[in-house]
Amino acid sequence: MRQKDPSIIIIGAGGIVQHAHLPAYKKAGYTARGLFDTDLDKAKKVAAEFSIPAVYNSLEQAIAAAGPADIFDLAVPASAIIPVLHQLPPGAAVLLQKPMGENLEQAKEILAGCKQKKLLAGINFQLRYAPFILKAKELLNSGQIGTLCDIEININVLTPWQLWDFLFTLPRMEILYHSIHYVDLVRQLAGEPESVFARTIKHPDMPQLASVKSMIYLDYGENMRASILTNHCHKFGPRHQHSYIRIEGTRGAIYIRLGLLMDYPQGLPDQFEYISLDENGEGKWKSISIDGSWFPDAFAGSMGEMMKAQADKKYKPDNNLEDGLKTMRWVEKVYVFNEKNKPSR
Repeated sequence: MRQKDPSIIIIGAGGIVQHAHLPAYKKAGYTARGLFDTDLDKAKKVAAEFSIPAVYNSLEQAIAAAGPADIFDLAVPASAIIPVLHQLPPGAAVLLQKPMGENLEQAKEILAGCKQKKLLAGINFQLRYAPFILKAKELLNSGQIGTLCDIEININVLTPWQLWDFLFTLPRMEILYHSIHYVDLVRQLAGEPESVFARTIKHPDMPQLASVKSMIYLDYGENMRASILTNHCHKFGPRHQHSYIRIEGTRGAIYIRLGLLMDYPQGLPDQFEYISLDENGEGKWKSISIDGSWFPDAFAGSMGEMMKAQADKKYKPDNNLEDGLKTMRWVEKVYVFNEKNKPSR
C-alpha cells in the first residue's frame, strides 16, 4: 500500500462487498476503516471478517467519521444512490456501485447532484479493469491484433439470482444489473456505436424476474460487429455452459473465458488465448496465464482510479460520471428498442 492512499468508508455490506470490494481492497493493500449497513448485525460480521475497525450505527455517523481525504464506497442498490448522495458533504470523494441509477433520468440526476455538490465521483463499471481486459487492451493498443472488427460476448450459464433479493422487485433487471458491463466494455474497446438492436426476456422458471436473457447488437456500421448474448438459465449441467469474450481484428484475435460466471460464486479458472498473424498471414494461438480475475481484482481498479483523482485534483478518473452516463444512455436505448419492438399478442 502506498502511504498516501486514502482510507475507505464503505456504505453497504451486501454480497458484492463481501465477495468483491473487500477482498479486492485487501489484496491491493487499500485500507477500509469503516463500514455501515442498515443491517447492523451483518455489518459487524463483515467488519470482523475483514478486520475493519469501525462499524457505524447510522449513515449520519459514517459520514461524520470520514476525513477530507477519505473515499466513500457507495455499495447500495441503484434506487438508494440519490438519497445517500444528498447526505454526503460537499467536495467528498465517492465511488458509486453500478448501475448509475435505475434509468437514464436517475443517471442524469446523479450527475447533476454530484456536480452541484462538487463531489469527486466515479462509477464502478469494473469489468474494464479486469486483468484479462487490461491485457486485451495492451494487445489491441500494440497493433498485434490489427484493426478491431468483431466483439462477441456470449454467456450461457446458470446464475443464482436468489443471492440478490432486491432484484426480484425491479422492472429492469438483466441488462441493467449484468449486461450493462458488456455494453460499457464494448464502448471502451470500440467507441460509441451508431445504433442498437435488442431484446431482453423472461424465463418460465423465473417469472418474478423482469428478464434473465438478452440479445444486444451494437451497430458500428459495415466493418464492425459487436454482439452480446446472455442466457442465465442453462440448468442442464456444466457440459454445455460457456462464458466468453472474443475479440477479433484484421491481424489477430483474443479469446477470454470468464470463469467466474460458471458455477458462480465459486467460479472456474479464466482462460486467455490470442493469435497474431505475421506478414505471411501465419501464426499460432498462445495461452497466457493472467494474474487475477474479474472478481475481486477489477474492483481494485475502480477504487484505484478514485485514489489517483483524490491525490491529483487535475486527474480525471477513467470511470468518471460523464463517461458512465454514456453507458447509461446506450442501456436506455436498448430498453426503448426492446419496448417498441415487442411482438404483439
